[in-house]
Amino acid sequence: MDALPSQPDTRLLVGLHTADDAGVVRLPDGRLLIQTLDFFTPVVDDPYTFGAIAAANALSDVYAMGGEPFTAMNILCWPEGDLPESALAELLRGAGDKVREAGAMLVGGHSVKDKELKFGLSVSGFTTADRLWTNAGARPGDALVLTKPLGTGILSTAIKRGACPEAAEEAAILCMSELNRVGRDAAAHLDVHAATDITGFGLTGHAWELARASGVRVTLDIAALPLLPSALDLARAGCAPGGARKNRRWLGEHLITPEHLEPALLDVIIDPQTSGGLLLALPPQDAAKLPWPIIGHVDAGDPAVVLR
Repeated sequence: MDALPSQPDTRLLVGLHTADDAGVVRLPDGRLLIQTLDFFTPVVDDPYTFGAIAAANALSDVYAMGGEPFTAMNILCWPEGDLPESALAELLRGAGDKVREAGAMLVGGHSVKDKELKFGLSVSGFTTADRLWTNAGARPGDALVLTKPLGTGILSTAIKRGACPEAAEEAAILCMSELNRVGRDAAAHLDVHAATDITGFGLTGHAWELARASGVRVTLDIAALPLLPSALDLARAGCAPGGARKNRRWLGEHLITPEHLEPALLDVIIDPQTSGGLLLALPPQDAAKLPWPIIGHVDAGDPAVVLR
């Protein structure tokens, strides 16, 4: 991020410097405009389901900022001639249904020919200054709540290999398809100090970005982490995606782990997620009002992520 040219502007409230989930700009009428985009290769075989998951994943960035999605545009890389047009129609139908579920409008998009299918959305939304969440406000003493279980990267890898149990596959698809509006709504009237959604950098990567942006130390309670069914067993069977290892190398010394932590369990914790949950930092008394587990806390100290 440091190598990218900066563009100072008093209207820009959230830009590149904190690696937050979306950009936020103040409009002349005082509302805050949230803008984001995300797209990726298929994580499941069914086109409709892939479209829905990709849309939920892109919409998540707006919810992670405390906002409401307003418009969306498709981003499509299509291997023309390799897939039937019926698959494209189903993919777009799945995304469109999810956008409508979010109460937003699908207003267009753009496609290019590519050797590999990729799909996602560009999303714009709104919030107000008193409802804006960022990843930069966590305070010592805060509790950390996670709104979805971990393991979608591992289960997606197992699905591609034909090695995922049916019940686990269904759980993963349900998890990835769920809008993070659920978490946003549940916490909207609580004193949320910081928030982020858990996607490609995994729980520890996004927790590190929150710790760095907030100038705090994040401690995660391994025993409290919610896992998708069969995620740990599949990690033990070698289904961890390559992105997990990349996440571990990227974190380096900023991730502090117990000496005897099982490698497969670490794979689940650093697993790159698709359409993962919200990580919320808020006072313990507010965290206790939410229907999801408290998975850690925030301390003063040099920014780092500690697994205990």
